[in-house]
Amino acid sequence: MRKMGIGDGIRIVVYDAVGVYSAARVWWTFRVMGVKDVVVLNGGLPKWKREGRPLEDGPPRRRTEKHFSARRNANLVRDKADVLSALNNASTTIVDARPLGRFEGREPEPRPGLRGGRIPGSCNLSYDRLIAEDGTIKGKDELRRILAEAGIDGSRTTIATCGSGITASIVALAMAVAGFPNGAVYDGSWAEWGGDETLPIETGPAS
Repeated sequence: MRKMGIGDGIRIVVYDAVGVYSAARVWWTFRVMGVKDVVVLNGGLPKWKREGRPLEDGPPRRRTEKHFSARRNANLVRDKADVLSALNNASTTIVDARPLGRFEGREPEPRPGLRGGRIPGSCNLSYDRLIAEDGTIKGKDELRRILAEAGIDGSRTTIATCGSGITASIVALAMAVAGFPNGAVYDGSWAEWGGDETLPIETGPAS
C-alpha cells in the first residue's frame, strides 16, 4: 500500500471492469486492514464510460510513497473454526451468495475436487439479486427488503460465504449500503469448506 502511494488520511475509491464485482472484495479487504474511508464506485468502469467521463491509458502515474497504518478489524472476517462454532448459534446468520443450484448441490462446483452442497443451516442469497440490470448495486430500500427476505436485518451477526470469498463481499457491501456495516465474510468460503471432508454439509432444498 505504501509503495502504491496509499496512505493514512486518503479516501480510497475502488472500481472494477464489470460494475460491482471484484471491487467489493477489495473494499472489504481494505476494511479488514482497518481503513474506514474506502468506497466502491457504483457501476464501476462500465457506468463511467456510459456517462462519457474522462479516461486515460498508458502506465499509471507513479505516486509518492505514503505512510499506511494497518489495524486488522477482526470483526469483519471469519475462518473455518469461527463458522463451525456458529452452526448452532441462534444469534448468527450464515448466508451463501452462490447460485441456488450450487447451494442445493444440484449443480457442480466450478473448482475440481469440491463436494456439492452448503454449510448446514445457511440460507441462500445469490449475489446477482443485489445487482441492478445496469451493473450498479441496488438502492438502500430495495436492498433492505431483499436482505430481510434472507433473514438479515442487522439484529444478528451475519457471516457471508460463497465460492471463494469474492461474491460474499458483495453481500457485505450490500449490507453496508443498507445500513448494516458489520457483515463478516468467511474468507475460505466453499473452496475451503467443500474441500474438507471432515466438515458437515447439507444438500437439497433448504427447509
